[in-house]
Amino acid sequence: MWDKMVLAAVTLTILFGTALNAAAQTAGPIVVIKTTKGDITIELDPLKAPVSVKNFLSYVDEKFYDGTIFHRVIKGFMIQGGGLTPDFIEKKAKPPIRNEAGNGLNNLRGTIAMARGNDLNSATCQFYINHADNLSLDGMKYAVFGKVIKGLEVADAIAAVPTGTIKGYADAPRQPITIVSVRRAEA
Repeated sequence: MWDKMVLAAVTLTILFGTALNAAAQTAGPIVVIKTTKGDITIELDPLKAPVSVKNFLSYVDEKFYDGTIFHRVIKGFMIQGGGLTPDFIEKKAKPPIRNEAGNGLNNLRGTIAMARGNDLNSATCQFYINHADNLSLDGMKYAVFGKVIKGLEVADAIAAVPTGTIKGYADAPRQPITIVSVRRAEA
């Protein structure tokens, strides 16, 4: 009887340890978006969105996002940034990537996705963070590639700022919200 209980306990310990190890291995890269409103920590999903994650991290590693702004902010919808300077000049981006919408990740509150133009495969550097569940964007083929794991209150604060039209950009924050830096988190 005791042998079976010991065997069961050992088996459970091994299974639990294996499950924890598997969970640690599937966790994606973590990046920290430092803004003038605070920090937003994002976990990326390279398993479901490998092209988008590789693209985003290439901009992160080149420090491309440093000094860009959140240029489109719609409370109850999303906050978009990563491609314009504070004077609303578009930074030169790399060629567009293949759209990974339909990867099983939905545009839910706190997820990060690739912004794009009318062409489904036109995403480059700009991204947005969903301020609400926006499942209609899934049908419109906007590719989610990660989620906020810390600092959602910062995204909420950004979404709450007064906006207007600035240099032809609608829904632009009246006071610039700068992306100070985007870096991979230290392991």
